[in-house]
Amino acid sequence: MILDKRTDLTAYLPTSVKEMKLLGWDYVDVVLFSGDAYVDHPSFGAAVIGRTLQAAGYRVAIVPQPNWQDDLRDFRKFGAPRLFFGVSAGAMDSMVNHYTAARRRRSDDAYTPGGRHGARPDYPTIVYSRIIRELYPDTPLIIGSIEASLRRLSHYDYWQDRLRPSILLDAPADMLIYGMGEKTVVEVARLLEQGHNIKDLRDVMQTAVLLPASEIPESDDRNIILSSFEECQRSKKSQAANFRHIEQQSNRYSGAVLWQLHGDMVVKVNPMLPPMTTEEIDASFDLPYTRYPHPRYKGKTIPAYEMIRHSVNMHRGCFGGCAFCTISAHQGKFIASRSKESILREVRQVTAMDDFKGYISDLGGPSANMYGMKGKNQEVCRKCMKPSCLHPVVCPNLDTDHSRLLDIYHAVDAIPEVRKSFIGSGVRYDLSMHKTGDMDTDRTNRRYNEELIESHVSGRLKVAPEHTSARVLGIMRKPEFSLFHEFKRVFDDVNRRCGLRQQLIPYFISSHPGCHESDMAELAVETKDLNFHLEQVQDFTPTPMTLATEIYYTGYHPYTGEPVFTARNPEEKKSQRKYFFWYDPANRADIVNSLKRMNRQDLIGRLYPDYRASSRPRTAERGQFADKKRNNSNKRNKNH
Repeated sequence: MILDKRTDLTAYLPTSVKEMKLLGWDYVDVVLFSGDAYVDHPSFGAAVIGRTLQAAGYRVAIVPQPNWQDDLRDFRKFGAPRLFFGVSAGAMDSMVNHYTAARRRRSDDAYTPGGRHGARPDYPTIVYSRIIRELYPDTPLIIGSIEASLRRLSHYDYWQDRLRPSILLDAPADMLIYGMGEKTVVEVARLLEQGHNIKDLRDVMQTAVLLPASEIPESDDRNIILSSFEECQRSKKSQAANFRHIEQQSNRYSGAVLWQLHGDMVVKVNPMLPPMTTEEIDASFDLPYTRYPHPRYKGKTIPAYEMIRHSVNMHRGCFGGCAFCTISAHQGKFIASRSKESILREVRQVTAMDDFKGYISDLGGPSANMYGMKGKNQEVCRKCMKPSCLHPVVCPNLDTDHSRLLDIYHAVDAIPEVRKSFIGSGVRYDLSMHKTGDMDTDRTNRRYNEELIESHVSGRLKVAPEHTSARVLGIMRKPEFSLFHEFKRVFDDVNRRCGLRQQLIPYFISSHPGCHESDMAELAVETKDLNFHLEQVQDFTPTPMTLATEIYYTGYHPYTGEPVFTARNPEEKKSQRKYFFWYDPANRADIVNSLKRMNRQDLIGRLYPDYRASSRPRTAERGQFADKKRNNSNKRNKNH
């Protein structure tokens, strides 16, 4: 009898002792605790790490969203694993998941069945780790995922509005694995299996450990001694200077070891591994995922899964280096691309799903159109420390040829079960619009833009210019807005030629470091002139380990040392955000008054063309009312 893998408990990693026994196990090697629901899919970190360890021969159990408030039975049920406990907050930083940019508690959680909130605590990495250490003081404990990864050194916490130490000072773990951890977690498991004590594993690539301060070496080419946590508390310039080292080393092919003192302890951050080879990333995506949520959820909707269930991720990494983005800090700037064969295998898995209606929702990645791209001369890349290959100009060593991507699109669309494939991830139009000077590449990239717009847009194409001000865009490490105008012309031309009525949906950010209220007013005018009523907008939210967050907290640009203005208090933020919605009548009076206050009356008429015209009738009406009042007064006097 063929079992339905959606409901077959033995097709998943066990989440209970009963499921463990169904597999014929009487112990587990590793227990993973996750702040997310367990979805057995390559887009969910706990599943990826669990399946990777399973493929390496280990017995792995997952405890998703354990109850941390009761008798802690979720933490006790598997007992102590043979090798180690692993802790992950989930696919998002818990505080980004829980709170809005205004620090208001969200009412839902996309990574929880039914979207309900309250299934995990704030800072679950810390909460889960403390519970595990209390219950099992002698079992190795390793933390990972994006929450731990981006908090591996001193960092500004927006939700507490303070500088926090490395998360290793708050979470009593033996080791932190940062970034995409498949290779590192297997290496650690092998070393522990061989009998090594986890306290002795100090040099494993892509890990951070807490050591006695006496272990700190002299500074040299391979070791960078950062300003201590205490010094960063005293001096924001020291924290800004630290960030420059952290970002540069995170984006190097072979980085240095980073050391940061915290009192009488030192955090040692070992370098990031080189990017995965095609064979290695294929092996990760080709693991035997069911691609479904665990049967324990009994069909409840998990919103984050619904978004990606019919999508395929084609690569990792991003060389954009956007100031507000955490992708390169976690995945690195070098692109690791899957093979065409691996991508097509996953597409065929998607088409076999019983709810597949013929549409691939996304053939994408961190940035949709970086697939297969790298430096032409890899030796140049190995020496490079620049955080962005696109800013301030596109690197002349970067191969921006989109032909490999087009080949994937064509191959996917040739699969009989696929009616259409869409690109749902953000597209870097500064890549596809870049003029290389090579006629063949430029011709291919023009064709990419045209095919993208004609055949791969699900009614709306999302792109992220982020702002219109050249100064703000420079701090963001984004291209000038004139390039968006060029791309929009291409978009409109293709729609006209093909008889399509698709929408171009731009993303914008308010209150980003460097942005003044007048910049937002000009953004409103410029986007109005393009006939946009903006909807995909957000207020800047500082998240750990980004350039923009360091500027927000310190007030200085880490690369120049120059002070940078940032809107910080709620009133300043609100005064910027309102310009996104200039078309809302409720905002009109406030915007007009603000423009007058800034002496920008020149923008009032551009936002509200009827403003002067409508003011004259009101004056005339007042005059008519005065004449009528005088006439009535004369009549009364005459009668009197």
